[in-house]
Amino acid sequence: MADEMQKHLDKGMYGAPLLNPEEQRKYMGTFRERCYLSMTLTQMKDKANKEALQKELAANPDAQVLMNGKLPESLQTDYIQLLTKAGAKFTIVNDFVSSAPDGLGLLVVAKEAVNEPVIDVAKKYPATSNKTPEPPKKPGFFEKLFH
Repeated sequence: MADEMQKHLDKGMYGAPLLNPEEQRKYMGTFRERCYLSMTLTQMKDKANKEALQKELAANPDAQVLMNGKLPESLQTDYIQLLTKAGAKFTIVNDFVSSAPDGLGLLVVAKEAVNEPVIDVAKKYPATSNKTPEPPKKPGFFEKLFH
């Protein structure tokens, strides 16, 4: 009886215990298995990643976007406009977030588990436009002379 009373008091003082609290802190209050796409704060500044986000939202119209509340205001405004135009549901999360450049800035999530194998935007949508083509190799002096 005393054990049940202690659990009740703890729940009242500290709130309900979290399932996998470290995972929830990392993924802005949700679980990894529910994520379609993730972007770090640094990746959100790249315009190619905005196009990748639009593709992901078109592929998953029922998805919701979780956005880091500690984003710079200009970047947050850009993404809010993009999400509004796309008609996507979004939430700005102020708990479980950090302002580190390698910290998560944006997540596209589902209500239930989707178990996507790759969620990082750089790996899921590799940018072909960022790669510069190799210049053709110029023949050297001896190659010109002997061929």
